[in-house]
Amino acid sequence: MFTGIIEERGEIVAVEPLPDAMRLTVAGPLVTQDAKHGDSIAVNGVCLTVVEVSGGAFTVDVVHETLLRSSLAKAHAGDVVNLERAMALGDRLGGHIVQGHVDGTGIFRSRDETGLTKFELPAELSRYVVEKGSIAIDGISLTVAAVEGDEFAVALIPTTLELTTMGLRQTGDVVNLEVDVLAKYVERLAQPHIAAV
Repeated sequence: MFTGIIEERGEIVAVEPLPDAMRLTVAGPLVTQDAKHGDSIAVNGVCLTVVEVSGGAFTVDVVHETLLRSSLAKAHAGDVVNLERAMALGDRLGGHIVQGHVDGTGIFRSRDETGLTKFELPAELSRYVVEKGSIAIDGISLTVAAVEGDEFAVALIPTTLELTTMGLRQTGDVVNLEVDVLAKYVERLAQPHIAAV
């Protein structure tokens, strides 16, 4: 489990295609300080398992299912990514509960001078996004400022723009989205009762 509070921006230094998978090596001097084989590190919001740590970088395998649902399918050496280690029991939960299980991808649409930033999301995810609710975009815990159809907006502070990949985003960029897990559970639990009405 993660909090959506990004610890550092890292860089993908190697991409190796595998049968129905991909191996990434990511430079991240902060997150590798105590990392070991089997640990979880979120890369742009995708929970991945460390298979090797060496010289301030870590290696992970990205399986076919993850490639289908996330932007990591188009990863290249030199890409800057958001990094967060799994939350330790007893840590402060500064963002919201982020599983690192990406639901799909969205499109960066625009950002104005106030930091209001708009994204398009798949229609099947829009029902989980509500004004003042939580969403993780590339692993960043953010509060939804507005929702209109299949678009939503978040208000980004200068610190978020400076310390995460959000300040590097251009119109049309693909981002990873994880909707609030609580909304998905509520929907699942309510389905039998709604169908009975």
